[in-house]
Amino acid sequence: MSYLDPPEEALAGEDVARQFAADRARHGYVANYTRVFALRPAVLDAWAGLNVAIKSGMQHRRYELATLAAARRLRSSYCALAHGTLLRQRYFDAATLHRVALDHHDAGLDPVDVAVMDFAEKVAGNPTAVTAADVETLRRHGLSDTEIFDVALTAAARCFFSTVVDAVGAEPDAEYRSSLEPELRQALTVGRAIATAGHPNGAPA
Repeated sequence: MSYLDPPEEALAGEDVARQFAADRARHGYVANYTRVFALRPAVLDAWAGLNVAIKSGMQHRRYELATLAAARRLRSSYCALAHGTLLRQRYFDAATLHRVALDHHDAGLDPVDVAVMDFAEKVAGNPTAVTAADVETLRRHGLSDTEIFDVALTAAARCFFSTVVDAVGAEPDAEYRSSLEPELRQALTVGRAIATAGHPNGAPA
């Protein structure tokens, strides 16, 4: 599940119990990353608050595309699978999303989507290489400075979360093995492999 030994649920505090319950209500299981953050539940709450603040001013589809681009650049399977799943459920068929995951330049996306993903990828991979021309490209596609800042925030925030979960060996949840089409799942597994089994206590991890 991860390299760390999070506290057992029965011994954890109220904040952890609340976070585990929220996962079960949303997913039907407790995510591996939530188990890791049981070591510092206040940080997970802070992350959730930051995420809400960033997303509140953005189109949801744009947020997910920017997040996928950043996750792919960071080689974060966990985040690519999680946000790829949301894009699959809400916006794309499997074949189109497969193309987006492999190369967003050759997936039939609108030019503005391509530009947003390019920018998010650059922010996540080498922010010091971002130039005024990169920002101007987004302006030409109709983004305001606030919207450009939102894309930067999205990619930069993903650096925090993806880096943490991969640094401690948190595996993408085993449920991704059955919730996505095989070719799409393979395209979104850009780094660490998906977990092969649920949590040892019998609850899915």
